[in-house]
Amino acid sequence: MYRRNRILRQSAAIRSLVAETKLSTDDFIVPLFIIEGNNERQEISSMPGYYRISIDLLANEAKTLWAMGLKSVLLFIKCADDKKDNKGTEALNPDGLMQRSIKAVKHAVPDMLVMTDVALDPFSSYGHDGIVEDGQIVNDATVEVLAAMSVSHAAAGADIVAPSDMMDGRIAAIREALEDSNFKQTGIMAYSAKYASCFYGPFRDALDSAPGFGDKKTYQMDYANRLEAIKEVRMDIEEGADIVMVKPALAYLDIIREVKNISDVPVSAYNISGEYAMIKAAAKMGWIDEDKAILETLTAIKRAGADMIATYFAKDAVRLLG
Repeated sequence: MYRRNRILRQSAAIRSLVAETKLSTDDFIVPLFIIEGNNERQEISSMPGYYRISIDLLANEAKTLWAMGLKSVLLFIKCADDKKDNKGTEALNPDGLMQRSIKAVKHAVPDMLVMTDVALDPFSSYGHDGIVEDGQIVNDATVEVLAAMSVSHAAAGADIVAPSDMMDGRIAAIREALEDSNFKQTGIMAYSAKYASCFYGPFRDALDSAPGFGDKKTYQMDYANRLEAIKEVRMDIEEGADIVMVKPALAYLDIIREVKNISDVPVSAYNISGEYAMIKAAAKMGWIDEDKAILETLTAIKRAGADMIATYFAKDAVRLLG
């Protein structure tokens, strides 16, 4: 009996017809970096072509994204140094940069799905995701602030809060705080399997949030571990997470698949800054075709099991899929 597998590869039309994995504009979450000021648009040196923008430019950006079919944004803010402390005080300011950014997007595009970063590192004088005591990142006191921060974001209009800190028990605490404050419709996208990765470097440049001492290995996961990710995901789902995330994506495609296989909630993956920067750098040197690398990368992440992808390539992907 003859088997001619190449029959289903012989033209673009048939390859498209039988493709097992297809990217869509609906798959993407757009990370946005917000800064204070007016008419500010600052390119991030380690992320060529990506920018920090001020709130007055955020409205137009939101409208542009919506017109392209991109319906979800994930907001990050760059806190001024003089507003940073060890308690995340500015994170709870109802007129803070994050809260104003949420309102700006919702005013410009009311139907835009607004997700918000919930972590202390942008607000911390130490650059860590938690409160520091005697050189240690303390868990429970940090969780209290994260829960209050989530309520503050919900009050400003956030649809989904996205805790990225990896503190123990924070999903349950956030869910309870949202319920108690009558934000019963606010979702939680948990960074459930967030690894201590070297690929975060450009992101920390973007927000000036590199740790001031040590590293983040006492709370972010060891990249050697697989079963730990499954445990973390299951716990977050039990505590009330609506979406679970694996971060980074490319070096963790196996983890995305493992999580997809056991999760009964949608799975997100974050195609992070270092992954973006590597493609940009290699393309600049002429070593790879950037457009092809973008689509191959995003397809691989979706093929691994991601239901949605946070990526700095979202606008490029829409153009390429168009």
